[in-house]
Amino acid sequence: MAFKPEDLLEDVADTVGVPGVIAGIGAVVMAPLLIPAVAKVGKPIAKAAIKGGIVAYEKAKGVVAEAGEVFEDLVAEAKVELAEEEVEKTIAPSEVSHEST
Repeated sequence: MAFKPEDLLEDVADTVGVPGVIAGIGAVVMAPLLIPAVAKVGKPIAKAAIKGGIVAYEKAKGVVAEAGEVFEDLVAEAKVELAEEEVEKTIAPSEVSHEST
């Protein structure tokens, strides 16, 4: 059984119907005319989207940097508190031993 292009068209016509086939052929014929028109309209839209992305990126970069600074401050404060607790543990037993004598 050899492949025939008519068989392919029959399968497509059965699946999407005659209006679908006609719309597909029309799209292929109109594509060379529509693509430049869509490109003219699409280019400003694409540029606007890229600009918006850049602005969002810059704002997010600032927010992330600020959050990083806050986190670093919290880590530094936690280290200071841990150091103070270690000093208190070291001093407290020696004070207790002096008081009992």
